[in-house]
Amino acid sequence: MDRQEEMLCRCEEVTRAEIEEAIADGRTTLSGIKRQTRAGMGACQGRTCAKLIGRILVERDVRLPAEIDIDTPRTPVVPVCIGSIPDEETEQR
Repeated sequence: MDRQEEMLCRCEEVTRAEIEEAIADGRTTLSGIKRQTRAGMGACQGRTCAKLIGRILVERDVRLPAEIDIDTPRTPVVPVCIGSIPDEETEQR
């Protein structure tokens, strides 16, 4: 596999080439890269790809390691069964 085809964000299927293109377009933060590529918007909310993208930013001398931080940490999405959500009738009992 070509290094450029390497999948960095598995949730949103974003490749290394797409991340590097975003950096070439002037995106120098995780937030900027996220807006252009959707990397970090998947189910894991960037818990996997943010470190990989941060490493690329450091390798390219765009950011210092201390400047890399998770964009906006959120709880991972968890499916909920519709039946587990109480309706108004159930709540009034």
